[in-house]
Formats: sequence, C-alpha cells, structure tokens
Amino acid sequence: MPSYDLTVPHSLGREEAVSRVQGFSEKLKERMGDQVSDLEQSWEGGTLSFSFKTFGFKISGALDVKDDRIDISGDLPFAAAMFKGKIVSGFEEQLTKILRG
Repeated sequence: MPSYDLTVPHSLGREEAVSRVQGFSEKLKERMGDQVSDLEQSWEGGTLSFSFKTFGFKISGALDVKDDRIDISGDLPFAAAMFKGKIVSGFEEQLTKILRG
C-alpha cells in the first residue's frame, strides 16, 4: 500500500499547535465540502488519528504534533497513488493556514 509522509514546521510550541490543530479535520471538511465523507478522528496525547473518504478513496493517517513541527503520515489505497501529490499538498496547505492562525 502506498504511503505518504509530510513535515510542517512551526514555532508555536506543542500546546499551542495542538490547540490550533484540533479543528484540522473539520477545516479539511469545510475546504473540501461534499468531497469528504465518513470523517473519523481521535486524539491520544498530541497525536490525531484520522480517516475519511474522498472521491471514493479511504485516506487514513496520523498527525503527530511536536514542539517545533507536525509530522503527518499514513497510507493510501493503490488506486489513489496517482493523487498522492495533490493529497499531500492539500494537507500541507491546510496545516500551514491553521498554524499561522
């Protein structure tokens, strides 16, 4: 199964970054509208596990908030591999907006 990895740096400290990222899934859904369904998320410490469907593909992953960066990684269905760049850039764009406030 193809995977993705992304790091988004920040200078907010872990607590502030977690606070800002807590709405990540909802903001992603707002941005993508009806293109996102079956959204699931759960927090454990500073790690958000998430999954959703978009264009018939189930995307899952984990977003790990560190003191100076956010690491996001997960798996893609084989059929979604050709959209990996678009998916990763969408995550990066949304996280950067959230972290900048």
